[in-house]
Amino acid sequence: MAASRRFTPPLAYLTAFEAVARHGSVTDAARELDLTQSAVSRQIQKLEAQVGGVLFERDRKRLHLTAQGASYARDIRAALAQIQTATIALQSNPDGGALNLASLPSFGTHWLAPRLPGFLSAHPGITLNMSTRLVAFDFADESFHAAIVHGQGNWPRTGQLKLWDEQMLAVAAPELLAQGAVTDLPRLQLETRPNAWSDWFAAHNLPQPGKPAMVVDQFGTMLRAAQAGLGVALMPDYLVAQEIQAGSLIELPQARPVSIGAYFLIWPERGGDYPALVAFRDWLQTASATRFTL
Repeated sequence: MAASRRFTPPLAYLTAFEAVARHGSVTDAARELDLTQSAVSRQIQKLEAQVGGVLFERDRKRLHLTAQGASYARDIRAALAQIQTATIALQSNPDGGALNLASLPSFGTHWLAPRLPGFLSAHPGITLNMSTRLVAFDFADESFHAAIVHGQGNWPRTGQLKLWDEQMLAVAAPELLAQGAVTDLPRLQLETRPNAWSDWFAAHNLPQPGKPAMVVDQFGTMLRAAQAGLGVALMPDYLVAQEIQAGSLIELPQARPVSIGAYFLIWPERGGDYPALVAFRDWLQTASATRFTL
């Protein structure tokens, strides 16, 4: 433990450093921290002495982070945010823990949310906070403990649990399907899956398609547009099972499901043993094994 203290600066030094890095000013940082300017300056000097590097370039009015300082500030800001999140979670839920989860919008709305009562009833001490994310992000810049994502499993510096391969079905409203062959019908495309139709046509040995009739940003929107007869949609099987059963959408004749990726639960590589995440991961692995059953 004594050796590790060399690499663990006092929290006061780090808080002062983060505030100065953010403001670019000792004066503004001192005001925020309710300290004197000289006290903040001394803490920065001691931190630089401890890390053995120059963190700021100084001019008469402002402080500018060096390249080394900018990298260090990014990591320290993430660490301080994690400490803050853990403290808030402990204060608000001392008997359990908070799980901050990012999820794809349609996955969270249509598949995960209806199943969460089972998880929460089994783990009453856990508070689940869920936000949606459509694009990739860095865990170092966010306060999430985990995320549900779609792709090929290539997320560096993360732990991963594969949930299932996504099976995409080509579906359309019955009245639209009666109008002609799929190559002649308007197509709906998801903004984040620009190559989905190209992959589908290639898998069926069909000529590559032209431009889609409509591009949308979420599967939920595309589902409703397909039901309204605006175009043929490529949809994950779990999202359209009920609509196919009810008859508001029909699978294209002689078409087969195409997989263009999989769903994963991912988490920061050093955060996999967080108790709330462990409980959620174990539950999700079981739930995903029977994904069509509530």
